[in-house]
Amino acid sequence: MTAKFRLGHILATHNANDTIHPEDRLQALMRHVSGDWGNVCPEDAALNDAALTPGEEGRILSVYTDRADVTFWIITEWDRSVTTILLPEDY
Repeated sequence: MTAKFRLGHILATHNANDTIHPEDRLQALMRHVSGDWGNVCPEDAALNDAALTPGEEGRILSVYTDRADVTFWIITEWDRSVTTILLPEDY
C-alpha cells in the first residue's frame, strides 16, 4: 500500500470507538490513505482527488460500512494535521 497523503494525528469519537470494530477502523484507514474513498458520492470523490494535487487544499472525506453494517466517516483536515473517524451523527 502506498500512502497518498499524511493522516496527521488520528482521532476517533467516543461513539466511533464504542461502535466500530478496531479491525474495521484500521482497514478503513488503510483504504482512506491509499485513495479508496469508499461510498462517497462522485462529487466528493472528485473533491478528494483534487485535494491530492500538489498546491491544492481541501479536506478528504471517505465513507465506509463496518462488519455490523454501520456507516462511518473518515475525515482528514485540509492541512493534513488531523484525521478523525466518526459516525455521521457525531458530525
